Amino acid sequence: MNDHDTATGATDGERIAVIGSGYVGLTLAACLAHLGHQVACTDRSEARVERLSAGDVPIVEDGLTAVVREGLDRGRLAFLTDNGRAVAASDIVFLCLPTPHGADGQADLSFVLTVADEIGPHLRRGAIVITKSTVPVGTAALVATALGRDDVHVVSNPEFLAEGTAVHDCLHPDRIVIGADSEPVARRVADLYGPEGAARAVLTDIASAELIKYASNAYLATRLTFVNAMAELCERVGADIGSVTAGMGLDHRIGASFLHAGPGWGGSCFPKDTRALVHTADAFGCDLAVVKAAIASNAEHTTRIVDKVAAALDGSVSGRRIALWGLTFKAGTDDRRESPAMVIAQGLIELGASVHAYDPTVAPGTVEGIEVHASPMDAAAGASVLVVATEWPEFATVDLAELGTVMAGGAVMDARRMLDPTAVADQGLVYLGLGTGHTQRAAALAV
Repeated sequence: MNDHDTATGATDGERIAVIGSGYVGLTLAACLAHLGHQVACTDRSEARVERLSAGDVPIVEDGLTAVVREGLDRGRLAFLTDNGRAVAASDIVFLCLPTPHGADGQADLSFVLTVADEIGPHLRRGAIVITKSTVPVGTAALVATALGRDDVHVVSNPEFLAEGTAVHDCLHPDRIVIGADSEPVARRVADLYGPEGAARAVLTDIASAELIKYASNAYLATRLTFVNAMAELCERVGADIGSVTAGMGLDHRIGASFLHAGPGWGGSCFPKDTRALVHTADAFGCDLAVVKAAIASNAEHTTRIVDKVAAALDGSVSGRRIALWGLTFKAGTDDRRESPAMVIAQGLIELGASVHAYDPTVAPGTVEGIEVHASPMDAAAGASVLVVATEWPEFATVDLAELGTVMAGGAVMDARRMLDPTAVADQGLVYLGLGTGHTQRAAALAV
C-alpha cells in the first residue's frame, strides 16, 4: 500500500483526506480519486484497511468496487489507519463519521468531535475541514472548537447519496450543497466535484447547509408516509394506489418520485434524520408535528403488514411458517439497518411464527431468529404465507406455477407491488396486495 504522501500517479488535483471508510466515506474517497484528486481514506480497523487496500470492498453498492480498484491502480487512492498522518499530508479533510441517534433522537456527535480533537494539531495552515456526515445545526461551530485552530476553515457539505446508486449520485449530483463563511473557500470545495458538480453547487451559510439534508430527508420520508396512508385508503374503498399515484405524479407540482407504496421506510438515513430533526426543532421550541406524525404513521404501517399476514391466517400466525422475500431495507444494498423487512420478520416471530427468508445479500443461516435460505423457492417451501418485503428485481420474474406447488398455503402478501395480481390468481394463489382492492376480497380466502 502506498502512503498518501508517497503515492504515485498524477497530482493535478487536490490532496484530500477522508476520515472514515464507511458507506459515505468510501464512496466519496473513491469518486474523488476518480475525479483526479489524490485521496487518503482512513479507518481504525487494520483488517478493513488491508482488505480495502487489496481492492476488496465489503459493501454491496453498484459500481463501487470498480471505482475503488481504479483509484488503487492509478495510485490516486490509498487506505491507512493513521488519521494524523493522513491530514498532515492534505489540504482538504472530509469528516465522514457515524452520527447515530440516541433514545431521544439527538444525533450523537462524539465520533465527529473526538476525531476533530485528534486531527487538530496535525492540520496544515489554511486547511479546509469539511463535515460530510449528517449533523445538526451548530455542529460546525463545535467542530471548530474541537479542532482548536484559528488558521483553518470549517465547511458543511452534506452528502446526498442514495444506497444502490451512490457512485452515480456522487459523480452526477443533483446538487452540491456547501455552507461556508468564505465564498472562495466554498468555490474551492465545489470545484472538487468537477465541472458538473461545481455547476450544481448551492453556496449558502453553514447553518442552512446543515439543515438542508435533514429537511430533504424529512420531506421524502413524509411523502412516503402519505403514499402509504393513501394505500390503506385505497384498500378500504376498492381503489388502486398505482393508478392514484400515476395520476398524482403527472402533476408537475408533484412529480412521480417517492410515490411508491411499500412496507414503510427505513435504512440508515430516514429514521435517524427525522428523529434528529424533531429533536433539534424541539430544542428551539418548534413543534414539527407533521414530521412526528410521519414517524408514528410509518411504524403503524409496518405493523399493519404483520396484521395482514395474521388476518390471512384467521388471526393467528403462531406455529405457522411464513416466507419472507428480502431482508434489506431496499434493493441494491446489503443494509438491513431499520429495514421494514426486518421489522416485519421480528413482528411475526414475536407472534410465534417461524420465518424463513431469502435475500441475495444474506448468506444461508440464522439471522436474528430468521432462517435464511439459498433461494426464493427454498424459503417459500412449506410456507402458509409469502411476504414480498424488498424490491429485488428477481422477485418479479419468479415462476409462479412453481411457487404454487412449493407453498403449503396460497397467500402472497405483495408489500412491494412487484407481482401481477391476475397472474398470481391464475396459479391458484391468493393475492394480498398493498393499496389495492384485491386485499379486502382475498383475505378471507387464504389458507
